Amino acid sequence: MRMLLALVGIAALVLLAAMMLGFVKFDQTQTAQLPRLEGGQAPKFEADVAKVSVGTENKTVEVPKVDIQKPGEQR
Repeated sequence: MRMLLALVGIAALVLLAAMMLGFVKFDQTQTAQLPRLEGGQAPKFEADVAKVSVGTENKTVEVPKVDIQKPGEQR
């Protein structure tokens, strides 16, 4: 039970951080109305989330040659 509560807490913190940093934005598009005799209306929300595109690229990188000598050893 504690593990589940901890996971819910962590998820809430991640969502809060994403909202504060501007990665997630919620806009209410329809207000809620209480039912009178019948019906009613639930609120509607739109979520604007950041778009991230990830790709790969192959490159050739020159690596410096390292020469190691033990003390007392000569070439």
